Amino acid sequence: MCERWSIFSHMCKTCQANFLTPSLYKRKILGSIPVYSFFPYSDIEPLLLTKHTDLGYYLYMIMAKRSMQHFAKEWNYESKVVSIGIDDHAQSGYSHTAILNRALKSALITPLYGRLRATKHHKYAGKSVEERLMNPREFNYIPFGEEEVILVDDIVTTGTTLSEAVETLHAQGKKVILCLTLTDAQTKD
Repeated sequence: MCERWSIFSHMCKTCQANFLTPSLYKRKILGSIPVYSFFPYSDIEPLLLTKHTDLGYYLYMIMAKRSMQHFAKEWNYESKVVSIGIDDHAQSGYSHTAILNRALKSALITPLYGRLRATKHHKYAGKSVEERLMNPREFNYIPFGEEEVILVDDIVTTGTTLSEAVETLHAQGKKVILCLTLTDAQTKD
């Protein structure tokens, strides 16, 4: 961000502190399921745009550590749950949602992988709600035993992807207790 050279990281510690100090933003989908986001979209947009590049891997690791990992350490719940990254298939050598999901590993959260994958890969970026609704992801569910789930994605825009993922899991008898995203595209500051 400052363009200074950093020896041990792809973003210097000063920029991490200045630009990647998380705050908690909340909205709800499907009437009652909380979606928590950590950064204003405008603050991390340039970082998000690197997600399908080699640099994106490192930047997503930094953002995951500063947000998801911190959340997992502080989070309290009455029982153990699993977390699932939405559509965590690898593109450009890695999966950005798998990186975010892995950062949640803690005493109470067990990340699972490859459990909710889209069968249709329509590009949603910049699309209207109507187009998103007309082109559902049609998730393929891979069974797992745990009942309570945290869903993980990088961005929530209209909430259609998260809502479809929640409905897919609910149809399988799972309970989505909350969703976590790096940012909410509707959050400006």
